[in-house]
Amino acid sequence: MQMIRKKIGEKKHFVLKYALHALLSLVVLFCLVVLFKKLYFDHNPQYWLEMFYGNSLAVHLIYVGSEVFFGLFPPELFIVWSFNVGNLTSYIIDIIFFAAVSLGAGHLAFWIGRLLTKKVGKRIRQKKFVAKHLPTIKKFGGLIILISAMTPLPWATISLIMGIIEYKYRYYTLFAFARILRFAINGFLIYQTGNYFF
Repeated sequence: MQMIRKKIGEKKHFVLKYALHALLSLVVLFCLVVLFKKLYFDHNPQYWLEMFYGNSLAVHLIYVGSEVFFGLFPPELFIVWSFNVGNLTSYIIDIIFFAAVSLGAGHLAFWIGRLLTKKVGKRIRQKKFVAKHLPTIKKFGGLIILISAMTPLPWATISLIMGIIEYKYRYYTLFAFARILRFAINGFLIYQTGNYFF
């Protein structure tokens, strides 16, 4: 019984720690987007509309590149972009597209991790960062996937690490579907509050 309590306490501590980190990241990101709008976009909207907002294909390609190359830009930036340029139908289509690309990029990173394990797995496991976090990752694999899927933590990087440690693919796939929920929630929240902030 003592052992079970200890395990539950450890899980709670782990989830709370990373959830707080993720929440802080989300708040910082939100503040940066609002600041950008107030300080730059609102002063010269035509310039930004022509350079960035007006080229839908370029924005979608940048998003795909960002997700494939380990989340260079937060998806929320693209959701805000979609909110500002289209109607409700195109907004919903974009949310579905963004979620599908992000989920696909995670799976791609997972299989790259598996491939790396076969080729240079031992060397990767000996790297300082991986070696330091490997025991925790193995212990809380499902929770880590859920937290990174739902928060601004690096989704593709976590997926890559799960592939490297040979986490079971069926469990990865199951937990990874939380990524879709993140886009649905963020899409809804931005749509509901966008007129006040964006």
